[in-house]
Amino acid sequence: MPNKQHHYSVTVTWTGNAGSGTATPRAYSRAHTLSVEGKADMAGSSDPSFRGDATRWNPEDLLVGSLAACHKLWYLGLCAAAGIVVTAYEDHAEGVMEEAATGEGQFVSVTLRPVVTLAAGADIEAARALHHTAHEKCFIARSVNFPVAHAPTFLVVAD
Repeated sequence: MPNKQHHYSVTVTWTGNAGSGTATPRAYSRAHTLSVEGKADMAGSSDPSFRGDATRWNPEDLLVGSLAACHKLWYLGLCAAAGIVVTAYEDHAEGVMEEAATGEGQFVSVTLRPVVTLAAGADIEAARALHHTAHEKCFIARSVNFPVAHAPTFLVVAD
């Protein structure tokens, strides 16, 4: 059976022309809008380190968030299939990007730090092992060329 393809279309519209376009590096805002049909628009910019607006999402935030969200979706599905009841999940993910003196950069790591609350009687070791399986299945983690680590914390609801 051939592989199934999924296609994603996002429109990025630069909204930062302050009147003179890109006449100089300081003449324009890095503001943009990300749009997907049928979804609310998302205000974007560059990281403040690159003259961006700190109140808007930047590509680096979105990459780390995509990794955390993809992992969470796989993890919860795997737990449900295994009969492990998760009652809360919150990830405090962190990414590290290194920038060269010449300006180019790349992510060198992301660490996911989910805090997973399990129902009373849950098998914590089985729940821990499913993080590895979720990582193997996560579409985004499989697509990046840097390590994605997992440091989960488990809480168990008392009877």
